[in-house]
Amino acid sequence: MPRWGMVIDLDKCTGCRACMIACKQENNIAPSTQDQADRGRLISWMNVLTVVEGDYPNTRVRFLPMLCQQCDKPPCVRVCPVGATYKSTQQGIVGQIYPRCIGCRYCASACPYQVKYFNWFPPQWPDELKPPRNPDVAIRPKGVIEKCTFCVQRLQKARDQAAIEKRQVRSEGEYVPACVESCPAKAMYFGDLEDQTTEIAKITRSARAFRVMEELGTEPNVIYLKEGEWIAG
Repeated sequence: MPRWGMVIDLDKCTGCRACMIACKQENNIAPSTQDQADRGRLISWMNVLTVVEGDYPNTRVRFLPMLCQQCDKPPCVRVCPVGATYKSTQQGIVGQIYPRCIGCRYCASACPYQVKYFNWFPPQWPDELKPPRNPDVAIRPKGVIEKCTFCVQRLQKARDQAAIEKRQVRSEGEYVPACVESCPAKAMYFGDLEDQTTEIAKITRSARAFRVMEELGTEPNVIYLKEGEWIAG
């Protein structure tokens, strides 16, 4: 059984936010109105956090792409009273069953990474943005929690094709989330962490590799590579 994971190289990330746009388009995330944005009710399963250090002209900007960390021991699963958030049989993925969600938001409170989003209003798209919506992804109703699922619909397509060809899904390159595919700087890697021959498995053995808030024991399947200067320092 593969264990899907992602590696993000912070040395390569330019903060362009192409991953955010690709995620929204692939997963039918409706744009927020200005009023909702002012209230902090933006929905974006992938965010690029910006850290500004120093004073002008000695200013430095760092970027940290943040999405669901797909924990092996997810706190959100333990607190969900209806099993809407669950640990998928596809290792490395924490799933979300939207029709089962009752909107209690316990999972959002339990998530230390703050990467779950509550859908306050029915999603609405301008007429010109309706045709590009993805038919493979359900449009969520008002009042449920949304989150990244590593574009699990793409995994299903890959599994169906592999079943037709009577083989297993390839460990790398066949199933790729939209954010990874769209990154122009090639800062994101994806594949089976259990297959030690894959590029992603080799990268995770780097001295630069770390997990966010690893001390909490959540065991994320999203791994980051430190900027080179952090090592030197």
